[in-house]
Amino acid sequence: MKTLRLLAIVPTALAMSLVFTEANLAQTPTIQINRNFQPDPLVLNGKSGGTVKSNCGNITTEPNQVIQVTESLPYLRLTVESQGKPTLLIDGPGGRFCVMADSYSGGKPELSGFWKAGKYSLYVGELSKREYSYTLSISQINSH
Repeated sequence: MKTLRLLAIVPTALAMSLVFTEANLAQTPTIQINRNFQPDPLVLNGKSGGTVKSNCGNITTEPNQVIQVTESLPYLRLTVESQGKPTLLIDGPGGRFCVMADSYSGGKPELSGFWKAGKYSLYVGELSKREYSYTLSISQINSH
């Protein structure tokens, strides 16, 4: 009889954990990016940094932003601005990339070029242990 009771509890616990997992994923809304998105640049705001130490600075457990590139784009540029020392970790169809600020990008993490269609999780990290407000700009206009 104890075995039957356990078998009834396990599926319920599994279903509840799936519900909570789905709820956590739903916290970061997905933004659709297509060839003619407006406004351009699309500007998103948030807090950089987090409690997870990574090779791309301190990040959060959940992505700061999720973008869905609906069709392959010949050119897309992501730029992060912050008072701190921000980084940009991009996890997408082509793999995981860490973007650091450099002199070419004016001291801001920036990644530009061809983007394959797919879902990209964006983590705005911070090299210091603090959190800062950030601005993430997404544009199809080539300014370089």
